[in-house]
Amino acid sequence: MTQDVKEIFSGESPPAPAALAAKVRTLAPSMTRSMQLVAEAVAGDPAGCAALTVTGLAERTGTSEATVVRTARLLGYPGYRDLRLALAGLAAHQESGRAPAVTADIAVDDPIADVVAKLAHDEQQTLADTAAGLDTVQLGAAVAAASTARRIDVYGVGASSLVGQDLAQKLLRIGLIAHAHTDPHLAVTNAVQLRSGDVAIAITHSGSTGDVIEPLRVAFDRGATTIAITGRPDGPVTQYADHVLTTSTARESELRPAAMSSRTSQLLVVDCLFIGVAQRTYETAAPALAASYEALAHRHNPRTR
Repeated sequence: MTQDVKEIFSGESPPAPAALAAKVRTLAPSMTRSMQLVAEAVAGDPAGCAALTVTGLAERTGTSEATVVRTARLLGYPGYRDLRLALAGLAAHQESGRAPAVTADIAVDDPIADVVAKLAHDEQQTLADTAAGLDTVQLGAAVAAASTARRIDVYGVGASSLVGQDLAQKLLRIGLIAHAHTDPHLAVTNAVQLRSGDVAIAITHSGSTGDVIEPLRVAFDRGATTIAITGRPDGPVTQYADHVLTTSTARESELRPAAMSSRTSQLLVVDCLFIGVAQRTYETAAPALAASYEALAHRHNPRTR
Protein backbone atom coordinates (compact mmCIF):
# COMPACT_ATOMS: atom_id res chain seq x y z
CA MET A 1 0.00 0.00 0.00
CA THR A 2 1.39 3.40 -0.97
CA GLN A 3 1.10 6.72 0.84
CA ASP A 4 -0.45 8.19 -2.32
CA VAL A 5 -3.36 5.76 -2.12
CA LYS A 6 -3.91 6.61 1.55
CA GLU A 7 -4.04 10.31 0.73
CA ILE A 8 -6.36 9.90 -2.22
CA PHE A 9 -8.95 7.91 -0.30
CA SER A 10 -8.60 9.45 3.16
CA GLY A 11 -11.56 11.45 4.35
CA GLU A 12 -14.11 9.75 2.12
CA SER A 13 -17.34 8.35 3.50
CA PRO A 14 -17.41 4.53 3.73
CA PRO A 15 -18.59 3.09 0.41
CA ALA A 16 -22.12 1.76 0.18
CA PRO A 17 -22.37 -2.04 0.23
CA ALA A 18 -23.09 -2.19 -3.51
CA ALA A 19 -19.92 -0.16 -4.19
CA LEU A 20 -17.62 -2.39 -2.12
CA ALA A 21 -16.80 -4.86 -4.90
CA ALA A 22 -16.06 -1.97 -7.28
CA LYS A 23 -13.66 -0.41 -4.79
CA VAL A 24 -11.86 -3.73 -4.31
CA ARG A 25 -11.35 -4.03 -8.07
CA THR A 26 -10.07 -0.46 -8.29
CA LEU A 27 -7.63 -0.65 -5.39
CA ALA A 28 -6.41 -4.24 -5.61
CA PRO A 29 -3.49 -3.48 -7.98
CA SER A 30 -2.12 -1.00 -5.42
CA MET A 31 -2.32 -3.37 -2.44
CA THR A 32 0.32 -5.65 -1.00
CA ARG A 33 -0.20 -9.34 -1.78
CA SER A 34 -1.48 -10.08 1.74
CA MET A 35 -4.01 -7.26 1.53
CA GLN A 36 -5.11 -8.49 -1.89
CA LEU A 37 -5.89 -11.87 -0.33
CA VAL A 38 -8.20 -10.20 2.19
CA ALA A 39 -9.82 -7.96 -0.44
CA GLU A 40 -10.40 -10.87 -2.83
CA ALA A 41 -11.97 -12.91 -0.02
CA VAL A 42 -14.46 -10.24 1.05
CA ALA A 43 -15.41 -9.42 -2.55
CA GLY A 44 -15.76 -13.07 -3.55
CA ASP A 45 -17.72 -14.28 -0.51
CA PRO A 46 -19.29 -11.33 1.32
CA ALA A 47 -21.79 -13.52 3.20
CA GLY A 48 -19.15 -15.94 4.44
CA CYS A 49 -16.72 -13.22 5.46
CA ALA A 50 -19.44 -11.19 7.20
CA ALA A 51 -19.85 -14.12 9.62
CA LEU A 52 -16.16 -14.11 10.56
CA THR A 53 -14.38 -12.23 13.31
CA VAL A 54 -11.23 -10.33 12.44
CA THR A 55 -9.26 -13.35 13.70
CA GLY A 56 -11.35 -15.71 11.61
CA LEU A 57 -10.84 -13.72 8.41
CA ALA A 58 -7.11 -13.49 9.09
CA GLU A 59 -6.94 -17.27 9.49
CA ARG A 60 -9.05 -17.87 6.37
CA THR A 61 -6.76 -15.69 4.21
CA GLY A 62 -3.49 -16.72 5.83
CA THR A 63 -2.76 -13.15 6.88
CA SER A 64 -2.71 -11.23 10.17
CA GLU A 65 -5.37 -9.33 12.09
CA ALA A 66 -3.43 -6.12 11.42
CA THR A 67 -3.55 -6.80 7.67
CA VAL A 68 -7.32 -7.31 7.82
CA VAL A 69 -7.80 -4.01 9.66
CA ARG A 70 -5.49 -2.15 7.26
CA THR A 71 -7.40 -3.56 4.30
CA ALA A 72 -10.71 -2.46 5.79
CA ARG A 73 -9.37 1.06 6.28
CA LEU A 74 -7.94 1.23 2.76
CA LEU A 75 -11.35 0.26 1.42
CA GLY A 76 -12.83 3.24 3.24
CA TYR A 77 -14.12 1.77 6.53
CA PRO A 78 -13.09 3.07 9.98
CA GLY A 79 -12.56 -0.47 11.20
CA TYR A 80 -13.32 -4.14 10.64
CA ARG A 81 -16.72 -3.94 12.32
CA ASP A 82 -17.87 -1.41 9.70
CA LEU A 83 -16.56 -3.63 6.91
CA ARG A 84 -18.51 -6.61 8.31
CA LEU A 85 -21.72 -4.57 8.28
CA ALA A 86 -21.07 -3.61 4.65
CA LEU A 87 -20.39 -7.23 3.73
CA ALA A 88 -23.69 -8.29 5.28
CA GLY A 89 -25.45 -5.58 3.27
CA LEU A 90 -23.69 -6.62 0.07
CA ALA A 91 -24.66 -10.26 0.63
CA ALA A 92 -28.31 -9.26 1.11
CA HIS A 93 -28.16 -7.10 -2.02
CA GLN A 94 -26.78 -9.99 -4.07
CA GLU A 95 -29.45 -12.37 -2.77
CA SER A 96 -32.24 -9.96 -3.71
CA GLY A 97 -31.01 -9.28 -7.23
CA ARG A 98 -28.37 -11.73 -8.32
CA ALA A 99 -26.64 -11.01 -11.63
CA PRO A 100 -26.82 -13.52 -14.50
CA ALA A 101 -24.44 -16.45 -14.09
CA VAL A 102 -22.14 -15.57 -16.99
CA THR A 103 -18.42 -15.02 -17.05
CA ALA A 104 -16.42 -12.35 -18.84
CA ASP A 105 -14.03 -15.02 -20.15
CA ILE A 106 -14.89 -15.63 -23.78
CA ALA A 107 -13.78 -18.95 -25.23
CA VAL A 108 -12.68 -19.34 -28.81
CA ASP A 109 -15.58 -21.73 -29.52
CA ASP A 110 -18.32 -19.74 -27.73
CA PRO A 111 -21.54 -19.33 -29.75
CA ILE A 112 -22.05 -15.72 -30.79
CA ALA A 113 -25.16 -15.48 -28.56
CA ASP A 114 -22.97 -16.32 -25.54
CA VAL A 115 -20.41 -13.74 -26.63
CA VAL A 116 -23.13 -11.07 -26.72
CA ALA A 117 -24.40 -12.07 -23.27
CA LYS A 118 -20.94 -12.13 -21.71
CA LEU A 119 -19.86 -8.82 -23.21
CA ALA A 120 -23.12 -7.12 -22.25
CA HIS A 121 -22.82 -8.34 -18.67
CA ASP A 122 -19.18 -7.28 -18.41
CA GLU A 123 -19.87 -3.85 -19.93
CA GLN A 124 -22.68 -3.31 -17.43
CA GLN A 125 -20.38 -4.29 -14.57
CA THR A 126 -17.66 -1.96 -15.84
CA LEU A 127 -20.09 0.97 -15.98
CA ALA A 128 -21.50 0.16 -12.53
CA ASP A 129 -18.01 -0.08 -11.03
CA THR A 130 -16.94 3.20 -12.61
CA ALA A 131 -20.05 5.04 -11.42
CA ALA A 132 -19.65 3.64 -7.91
CA GLY A 133 -16.00 4.67 -7.68
CA LEU A 134 -16.20 8.07 -9.36
CA ASP A 135 -15.46 10.91 -6.94
CA THR A 136 -18.18 13.47 -7.64
CA VAL A 137 -16.29 16.19 -5.76
CA GLN A 138 -13.33 15.77 -8.09
CA LEU A 139 -15.69 15.58 -11.05
CA GLY A 140 -17.41 18.81 -10.00
CA ALA A 141 -14.06 20.59 -9.71
CA ALA A 142 -13.02 19.33 -13.16
CA VAL A 143 -16.35 20.52 -14.62
CA ALA A 144 -15.90 23.96 -13.06
CA ALA A 145 -12.40 24.32 -14.49
CA ALA A 146 -13.36 23.18 -18.00
CA SER A 147 -16.47 25.40 -18.07
CA THR A 148 -14.41 28.58 -17.79
CA ALA A 149 -11.27 27.45 -19.63
CA ARG A 150 -9.76 29.61 -22.34
CA ARG A 151 -8.60 26.43 -24.02
CA ILE A 152 -8.77 22.68 -23.34
CA ASP A 153 -6.11 20.21 -24.49
CA VAL A 154 -6.75 16.45 -24.30
CA TYR A 155 -3.95 13.85 -24.42
CA GLY A 156 -4.31 10.14 -25.12
CA VAL A 157 -2.72 7.38 -27.18
CA GLY A 158 -4.09 4.10 -28.51
CA ALA A 159 -7.63 3.36 -27.37
CA SER A 160 -7.50 6.35 -25.02
CA SER A 161 -6.89 8.65 -27.99
CA LEU A 162 -10.30 7.67 -29.40
CA VAL A 163 -11.92 8.68 -26.11
CA GLY A 164 -9.97 11.94 -26.12
CA GLN A 165 -11.16 12.77 -29.63
CA ASP A 166 -14.73 12.02 -28.61
CA LEU A 167 -14.50 14.45 -25.68
CA ALA A 168 -12.85 17.20 -27.74
CA GLN A 169 -15.44 17.10 -30.52
CA LYS A 170 -18.28 17.23 -27.99
CA LEU A 171 -16.76 20.29 -26.32
CA LEU A 172 -16.22 21.96 -29.69
CA ARG A 173 -19.90 21.54 -30.53
CA ILE A 174 -20.95 23.53 -27.46
CA GLY A 175 -18.62 26.38 -28.34
CA LEU A 176 -15.48 25.61 -26.33
CA ILE A 177 -11.97 25.63 -27.75
CA ALA A 178 -10.81 22.03 -27.36
CA HIS A 179 -8.20 19.95 -29.14
CA ALA A 180 -7.30 16.26 -28.84
CA HIS A 181 -3.61 15.48 -29.36
CA THR A 182 -2.52 11.97 -30.30
CA ASP A 183 0.98 12.78 -31.56
CA PRO A 184 3.25 12.96 -28.47
CA HIS A 185 5.51 15.63 -30.00
CA LEU A 186 2.60 17.90 -30.93
CA ALA A 187 1.04 17.28 -27.52
CA VAL A 188 4.15 18.62 -25.76
CA THR A 189 4.59 21.60 -28.08
CA ASN A 190 0.95 22.55 -27.54
CA ALA A 191 1.23 22.06 -23.78
CA VAL A 192 4.05 24.61 -23.71
CA GLN A 193 1.55 27.25 -24.85
CA LEU A 194 -0.86 26.64 -21.95
CA ARG A 195 -1.15 28.91 -18.93
CA SER A 196 -3.33 29.60 -15.92
CA GLY A 197 -6.98 29.49 -16.98
CA ASP A 198 -6.38 26.67 -19.46
CA VAL A 199 -7.18 22.99 -18.86
CA ALA A 200 -5.20 19.88 -19.82
CA ILE A 201 -6.79 16.43 -19.64
CA ALA A 202 -4.75 13.22 -19.73
CA ILE A 203 -6.48 9.90 -20.44
CA THR A 204 -4.48 6.78 -19.57
CA HIS A 205 -5.92 3.55 -18.21
CA SER A 206 -2.58 2.37 -16.78
CA GLY A 207 -1.67 5.77 -15.37
CA SER A 208 1.89 5.26 -16.58
CA THR A 209 1.82 6.07 -20.31
CA GLY A 210 4.85 8.29 -20.87
CA ASP A 211 3.50 9.93 -24.03
CA VAL A 212 0.51 11.14 -22.01
CA ILE A 213 2.30 12.00 -18.77
CA GLU A 214 4.90 14.23 -20.43
CA PRO A 215 2.50 16.80 -21.94
CA LEU A 216 0.43 16.80 -18.74
CA ARG A 217 3.58 17.55 -16.73
CA VAL A 218 4.43 20.43 -19.07
CA ALA A 219 0.89 21.81 -18.77
CA PHE A 220 1.07 21.46 -14.98
CA ASP A 221 4.37 23.35 -14.89
CA ARG A 222 2.87 26.09 -17.07
CA GLY A 223 0.07 26.68 -14.56
CA ALA A 224 -2.83 25.04 -16.40
CA THR A 225 -5.45 23.12 -14.43
CA THR A 226 -4.71 19.45 -15.03
CA ILE A 227 -7.08 16.47 -14.96
CA ALA A 228 -6.20 12.78 -15.11
CA ILE A 229 -8.71 10.12 -16.19
CA THR A 230 -7.14 6.83 -15.15
CA GLY A 231 -7.75 3.37 -13.79
CA ARG A 232 -4.81 3.72 -11.38
CA PRO A 233 -5.34 6.48 -8.79
CA ASP A 234 -1.80 5.81 -7.53
CA GLY A 235 -0.21 5.90 -11.02
CA PRO A 236 2.57 8.31 -12.03
CA VAL A 237 0.15 10.50 -14.04
CA THR A 238 -1.57 11.65 -10.84
CA GLN A 239 1.62 13.43 -9.72
CA TYR A 240 0.78 16.15 -12.23
CA ALA A 241 -3.01 16.13 -11.87
CA ASP A 242 -4.99 18.71 -9.90
CA HIS A 243 -8.05 16.47 -10.23
CA VAL A 244 -8.20 12.68 -10.63
CA LEU A 245 -11.19 10.87 -12.13
CA THR A 246 -10.92 7.12 -11.58
CA THR A 247 -12.21 4.54 -14.03
CA SER A 248 -12.91 0.86 -13.41
CA THR A 249 -10.00 -1.58 -13.48
CA ALA A 250 -11.38 -4.65 -15.24
CA ARG A 251 -9.76 -8.05 -15.65
CA GLU A 252 -8.18 -8.89 -19.01
CA SER A 253 -8.67 -12.12 -20.89
CA GLU A 254 -7.03 -13.52 -24.02
CA LEU A 255 -9.86 -12.47 -26.32
CA ARG A 256 -10.83 -9.30 -24.46
CA PRO A 257 -7.89 -6.94 -23.93
CA ALA A 258 -8.07 -4.21 -21.29
CA ALA A 259 -8.48 -1.59 -24.03
CA MET A 260 -12.12 -2.66 -24.46
CA SER A 261 -13.21 -2.35 -20.84
CA SER A 262 -11.09 0.74 -20.18
CA ARG A 263 -12.65 2.49 -23.18
CA THR A 264 -16.13 1.78 -21.84
CA SER A 265 -15.36 3.28 -18.43
CA GLN A 266 -13.46 6.22 -19.92
CA LEU A 267 -16.39 7.07 -22.19
CA LEU A 268 -18.71 7.18 -19.18
CA VAL A 269 -16.38 9.56 -17.35
CA VAL A 270 -15.92 11.92 -20.31
CA ASP A 271 -19.68 11.92 -20.92
CA CYS A 272 -20.23 12.91 -17.27
CA LEU A 273 -17.62 15.63 -17.66
CA PHE A 274 -19.18 16.90 -20.89
CA ILE A 275 -22.74 16.95 -19.54
CA GLY A 276 -21.55 18.79 -16.44
CA VAL A 277 -19.86 21.43 -18.60
CA ALA A 278 -22.92 21.73 -20.86
CA GLN A 279 -25.11 22.29 -17.80
CA ARG A 280 -22.88 25.04 -16.42
CA THR A 281 -22.57 26.80 -19.80
CA TYR A 282 -26.13 26.13 -20.98
CA GLU A 283 -26.88 29.69 -22.14
CA THR A 284 -24.05 29.53 -24.67
CA ALA A 285 -23.86 25.76 -25.11
CA ALA A 286 -27.46 25.29 -26.29
CA PRO A 287 -27.26 27.84 -29.16
CA ALA A 288 -23.82 26.51 -30.18
CA LEU A 289 -25.11 22.95 -30.29
CA ALA A 290 -28.16 24.00 -32.28
CA ALA A 291 -25.94 25.86 -34.75
CA SER A 292 -23.73 22.81 -35.22
CA TYR A 293 -26.79 20.63 -35.90
CA GLU A 294 -28.08 23.15 -38.44
CA ALA A 295 -24.71 23.41 -40.17
CA LEU A 296 -24.58 19.62 -40.64
CA ALA A 297 -28.27 19.04 -41.41
CA HIS A 298 -27.81 19.00 -45.18
CA ARG A 299 -25.27 16.18 -44.87
CA HIS A 300 -27.90 13.96 -43.29
CA ASN A 301 -30.60 14.95 -45.82
CA PRO A 302 -28.97 16.32 -49.02
CA ARG A 303 -32.36 17.05 -50.65
CA THR A 304 -32.96 19.89 -48.20
CA ARG A 305 -30.11 22.00 -49.63
